[in-house]
Amino acid sequence: MKANSHKSYEIRVQLLNERPDDRQIVTPEDAVSYWRDTVTKAPWYFSDREIALALVLNTRCRILGHTLVSIGSLNESVVHPRETYRAAIAMNAYAIVFMHNHPSGNPTPSEADTRMTRRLSEAGTLLNISLIDHVIIGDPEHYSFKGSGIL
Repeated sequence: MKANSHKSYEIRVQLLNERPDDRQIVTPEDAVSYWRDTVTKAPWYFSDREIALALVLNTRCRILGHTLVSIGSLNESVVHPRETYRAAIAMNAYAIVFMHNHPSGNPTPSEADTRMTRRLSEAGTLLNISLIDHVIIGDPEHYSFKGSGIL
């Protein structure tokens, strides 16, 4: 093996022109609808594991895309601001909506969820990319941190 050999990879992001029919995320219900219509159909989605992702938004709160942040276990996933904001930085995003599910079906936030929301909000402030909501998906209910005093 060569000295200093390492694997490298390239991230390719392609922005498309905004179309009038692009999905807009204004309410937590808009984000939940996107989750149910798109995320649950992805090949990497498992309803018995916590899935964390970020919706990447432009200035009109239209979806530029989403990024998978973490696939966790039954009751937790590892979330770091670095992975959460990576695609948003690359796509020159205005804001993100962070989302994750609770496989138990109960969307009530844990203390860890609240701490994570604060941390992501602080990171977004430093990056000048707003965290406009953190939505926890349950079955059939959801929880939104919007208006909770944390965001």
